[in-house]
Amino acid sequence: MRAEERKRRILARARADGRVDVVEMAQELRVAPETVRRDLRVLDEHGLVRRTHGGAIPVESAGFETGLRFRAGSHVPEKRRIAKAAAERLDDAETVFIDEGYTPQLVAEALPTTNPLTIITASLPTAAAMSEHPSCTVLLLGGRVRGHTLATVDHWTTRMLGEMVIDLAYIGANGISREHGLTTPDPAVGAVKSRALGASRRKIFVGTHTKFGVSSFHRFAEVSDLEAVVTDSGLTAHEAHRYTLLGPKVIRA
Repeated sequence: MRAEERKRRILARARADGRVDVVEMAQELRVAPETVRRDLRVLDEHGLVRRTHGGAIPVESAGFETGLRFRAGSHVPEKRRIAKAAAERLDDAETVFIDEGYTPQLVAEALPTTNPLTIITASLPTAAAMSEHPSCTVLLLGGRVRGHTLATVDHWTTRMLGEMVIDLAYIGANGISREHGLTTPDPAVGAVKSRALGASRRKIFVGTHTKFGVSSFHRFAEVSDLEAVVTDSGLTAHEAHRYTLLGPKVIRA
């Protein structure tokens, strides 16, 4: 099998399964594990995968993005810890923007609802979950619904956000890096995130350690724009400190 075909199959497996294991892939392709590791190094250098211990995970790009169903089954314990730690930073905020995605949805569900809250979101699942709380007023942003994330985008969405002043935004991203800031594959999604951050007094990023050091197609914010970054302990203390130097408080839940 030619090297290019081998790399295409490795990348396809990573995108289909959410990860690729070196030993399993070597057995499937009938090559040595070192051959797969070499291919993964090349794919990593081209920004298509991110190497992990024993394998790699796919990097989201303009041509590839995971769906909500996959995200809801990936790193769930870590996401729940992140959500709890992020929700504890609500303080006196009364109007809260909740970004699309599974981790922000978990943040919304972890928010204390003893006091009245106004939740602004483009996410249909988040709007449905939070509308069950009598103390919450939910504002669902209108627009075109993306099937991948069940969230709204385009000018209808950004126009509504442009009329608001929001206390706190919980924002997600497909990638966050010190060099390129917060990124996402779809510029329409990036426009919503950017407008939400611009309308918000406080800004908190929530995401697992797998998001760090990753850059996608469209940049919508800088790390220095954030009040805090809430992630899991998979991000090393040394790397967390490097992000802290850019301005935000980094919390590893």
